[in-house]
Parts: sequence; structure tokens; C-alpha cells
Amino acid sequence: MKNGNDVIKIVIADDHEIFRDGLKLMLGSIKDIRLMGEAANGKELIALIEKATPDVVITDIKMPVMDGVEATKYIKEHFPITEVVALSMFDDEQLILEMLEAGAIGYLLKNSDKAEVIDAIHSAYKRQPYYCKFTSGKLSRLIAFSKHANQKKQKEAEFSEREKDIIKLICEGCTNKEIGEKLFLSSRTVEGYRMKILEKMDVKNIVGIVVEAMRLGIYSPQL
Repeated sequence: MKNGNDVIKIVIADDHEIFRDGLKLMLGSIKDIRLMGEAANGKELIALIEKATPDVVITDIKMPVMDGVEATKYIKEHFPITEVVALSMFDDEQLILEMLEAGAIGYLLKNSDKAEVIDAIHSAYKRQPYYCKFTSGKLSRLIAFSKHANQKKQKEAEFSEREKDIIKLICEGCTNKEIGEKLFLSSRTVEGYRMKILEKMDVKNIVGIVVEAMRLGIYSPQL
């Protein structure tokens, strides 16, 4: 079980050396974060992960050779315990959505301040989704009107009010135990609901639940 004394191993990927240098400088003084290496593209990132086995990856979306979306799909298939945080520009909402659907647990804007970068790393380490505060509303709207929006009413109706309550708490990063305490259910019962929700949504993990819940209008991240 991870605890507050753990050192979080991270790697970063971006095709701009100056940006990587800035990120290294920003994180260099943080005691519980250890940079294990850097990459300039998705293929280098995957090779680095095989050697460094990081807890969290911070990666640009647009990179040569292999972009962040393809790299993230590979990482989540072959290194499922490694969480991915996407780096993006203001006009990359569609790419952010593709990253989340590929398995990224959250995203940051490239001009995020130090505190937000640290928050994103800590959230990812705890397996909790992280959404950049400046674009969460825009992303919610994008997801709501994305390619599956026409299925919204039909699919939303498939979930009971109890399931919707559990979905919201999952999206907020609550564990089965915490959800059970809030809703007066056993952890085992909550786990049963969680598996049923994954099956109904046809997704594989918590990030998939969050993206689908936002798309269906069941959940919206707090700004």
C-alpha cells in the first residue's frame, strides 16, 4: 500500500529539450519525487519505462516517431501500474480526450505552475484522476458532445440512482471502503457495483469510467 513516505519515481517525455530542462529544474527540489529519466518521443519513452519502471509518466501529446496517444496505449497495456499524465496546449482539447481514452489518468497544461504539476503527480500516484483547473469545463463540454453523445440518453438510463452515486464517488477518487462508508455498503458490495459499471460502460479502468461519466453527464469535475 502506498503511503506518504514513498518516493514517487517519474519519467518525462517531450520533444523540446528546453521544456524538459525546465520541468527537471521545477521538480529537482521536491523531496518525494525522483526523476528517473527523460525521452524525446514515444519510442524512447517506452524504452525508458522498461528500464526505470516509473510510477508516473508525464508526456507531451504531440511528439515525433511515436506520439503520446500511441505511447500511452502501449504503456497501459504493457505497464498497467504506471500512470500517465498528459501535457497539452490550450487548443488540444480533442487530443486530451484521445489521451484519456488511451488510458492517461489526467492532464496538465504546459504553462501549469509548480504546485499544479506536483498535485498532478501526487494524484496520479494515488490512482486518482487529475484535470487541469483551467480547462476542465471546456473538456467536460467536449466530452459531452463527442462522438458518442447521441447515445447519451439511452446509456444514462441504464444506470440506477445507486450506480450513479457510486460512479460519482469513483470519479472523485474514493476507494471501495470510502464509498461503502458514505453509502452504508460493504466494500465487497461496492466492488460488485464497480465491476458492473465497468461492464456497462465497456471500459477497463477508472479513467474510462470518468470519461464515460462525463460524457453521459453523470459527473463533472469541480473547477
